[in-house]
Amino acid sequence: MSPSPARAAARPGIGRAVARLFVLVGVATLLVTTSIAYRSLGELLDYLADPLTPRLQEALATGLWSANLMLLQVLTLARLPWLERACGRDVLTRWHRQLGTWSVWLMLAHVLLFLVQRVSREPDAVGAALWQLFAVEPWMWAASVGTLLVLLVVVSSILEIRRWLRYETWHLLHLWAYLGIGLALPHQLVGGELGRGWTGVYWWTLYLATLAAVVWFRVVVPLRRTRRAALRVEEVREEAPGVVTVSMRGRHLDELAARPGQFFVWRFLGGRAGLRGHPYSLSAAPTDEHLRVTVSTEGDGGAHVAGLTAGTRVAVEGPYGALADLRRRHPRLLLLAAGVGITPFRALLGGGGFAPGEVTLIHRAAHPAHVLFEDELAELAARDGICVEVLTGPRRERGSWLPEGPTGSDEDELLRLVPDLLGRDVVVCGPVGWSAAVRRALRRAGVADRDVHTEQFGW
Repeated sequence: MSPSPARAAARPGIGRAVARLFVLVGVATLLVTTSIAYRSLGELLDYLADPLTPRLQEALATGLWSANLMLLQVLTLARLPWLERACGRDVLTRWHRQLGTWSVWLMLAHVLLFLVQRVSREPDAVGAALWQLFAVEPWMWAASVGTLLVLLVVVSSILEIRRWLRYETWHLLHLWAYLGIGLALPHQLVGGELGRGWTGVYWWTLYLATLAAVVWFRVVVPLRRTRRAALRVEEVREEAPGVVTVSMRGRHLDELAARPGQFFVWRFLGGRAGLRGHPYSLSAAPTDEHLRVTVSTEGDGGAHVAGLTAGTRVAVEGPYGALADLRRRHPRLLLLAAGVGITPFRALLGGGGFAPGEVTLIHRAAHPAHVLFEDELAELAARDGICVEVLTGPRRERGSWLPEGPTGSDEDELLRLVPDLLGRDVVVCGPVGWSAAVRRALRRAGVADRDVHTEQFGW
């Protein structure tokens, strides 16, 4: 994040440009698949004249649209570095979910239209017709299994269900989506017209390019970086009750190009738990030899991290996050953090470069003993003129971001703490519920949504 709004304003709106490009590419792809599905304008006009009569072309079109959106969905979280830097993980995650919703509805429409079309063709042998469609025809058994796997992932992503799942379980279920998409491929391209000629080249290119991006950026690049960095745990110390700081030492860490405010997906190797990746933000500015994270031991994998010993090997994937490149509109900055949500801010402030009075940090903690980096923040405040406000105590009421004690509304207390609030860019980092409460208060106080950036600690 540039501390200078003048420099920030001079940078082009890379994120917005990439977003527009991504949407245009997606729309163009859908137009191409539409032409493939309908083959001619005449067939498209026939459909528009009588849209309620299910035909093979409509069933095929919805399947092609669904497949395209699924590929775009996979690419949003394929860890493409330029896309991560330009748009941020939070934006890409929202795209991922939205594309997933659309693709699943189109997939269900695809299945339903084929089902209706087949039953209408063989009304006297419905059972045999469906068995032939979903199990006997070439590669349809694989497509049926793939569809069920994708639906399983969708169900696991429903918020009410996701809350009951451990991150590791949820992440493992999501990996099945790759298998589901892979199983759905053959029935489109093997033995049918779509797999021949230029249409076959088109579809195979889409699938293979997506596969190559996933394998390269999610497997090959992390393995190469891990081998090159040779990271090992140097020290594990308690930062506060239920929170530990892990310091790591490695080599050639400058080649990771990590910056304060970014995060990695970490794997602390050793035992089964070491194979699970966890997204943790850097809690100190990175150097050529050292990286540091601060982790809640109550979260997924926290107990494993708390039990690490010096010398444990560490695998890394990243860096990710757009906080370091946040495009600012105002000369001053407000950072609001709760719990371990302060970790990216601690790294960001440690990187220096801020003018006295430019940054105000509000740190929310449940108890004075849970305040993180108290001494370090005091040192930074004295060195760089950062204003630090610490609010401790239990939440005063459901849906509030404040502790017990303040009598004003959430937005009034925010304006009291930061009188020039409307002239600041705002970054919020903490648990999902707390972050939502802060955003409500900011909106009621008159802060524009475009001036608020949220780094959520959650999945």
